[in-house]
Amino acid sequence: MAKKSKLQIWAEYSAASLLLGFLGVLPRSVARGLSIGVARLSYRLLGGLRKAGMRSLKIAYPEMSADERERLLRGTFESLGRVLGEVSQFSKYSKEKMASLVDFELDDYMRTIYEQVKLEKRGVLITTGHLGNWELLVQSFAVWHEPMSYLARPIDNPLIEDLTVAIRTKFGNTPLNKTNSARAAIRLLRDGEIVGVLADVNAHPKEGVFVPFFGVPACTTAGPATLAIRTNALLFPIFCVYDHEAKKYKIVHGEAIEPASTGDREADIVATTAAYTAEIENIIRQYPDQWLWIHKRWKTRPPGEPSLY
Repeated sequence: MAKKSKLQIWAEYSAASLLLGFLGVLPRSVARGLSIGVARLSYRLLGGLRKAGMRSLKIAYPEMSADERERLLRGTFESLGRVLGEVSQFSKYSKEKMASLVDFELDDYMRTIYEQVKLEKRGVLITTGHLGNWELLVQSFAVWHEPMSYLARPIDNPLIEDLTVAIRTKFGNTPLNKTNSARAAIRLLRDGEIVGVLADVNAHPKEGVFVPFFGVPACTTAGPATLAIRTNALLFPIFCVYDHEAKKYKIVHGEAIEPASTGDREADIVATTAAYTAEIENIIRQYPDQWLWIHKRWKTRPPGEPSLY
């Protein structure tokens, strides 16, 4: 990818900061409503993203009608608009306000796990994804329970990256460069800390393994499995989704996963990756209109297979 010029960097940053600044001065309900409205308009105007989303939905739900897939894809755009509207408000929120946005009371299952890992001083890898509001998940976890470190690949615009980091770290969270922070993540997990990672995106063949996702092989990052196996960390799929009936966000989760430990490293990585990916899929199936279908999740194919997009 060509390096961006200073002019391009400043132009992108100016647009992003102006947008967030404008939405940020508005009341939350107005900012969210406006952002969702823009997202609905984007659904009509951005034909390339709409095409990619419909294709992803057809791969995942071949039995579904085109009308139903279109309904889910509209939900994807609205969910992204809701995320933008919420994020624009973060800079003016106190811990109390942030906590009030999400029903983050631990259920018995989560409470038992949380207390056990703290007692054992065992690390936890939160394997989340682009479902609901992943930005709010990190923030609300910090104010309800404790800050976490999160693995993320830096945005290719350093000014926007700084803006994003400032938002995500307001309540004590710590960024880890996904590209070169393996040692730091290992140290944190061995010290019993919590590390979050978005683990639901298409991976390059050098970084991932193929595991089933909606019944179709998908190249999935091997990083979380590798970290969990090396540190004996528990993997826990957790998400922050919007409850349309309650008009509030809530925390949902899958089953906690023990890393495979047969002694066959490659097989253990594949098995562990497949396990947490299956849990992510289970949660997406419950809230399919809040997942990022416009992402080309099945873009990377096994050698010899044709493109699906």
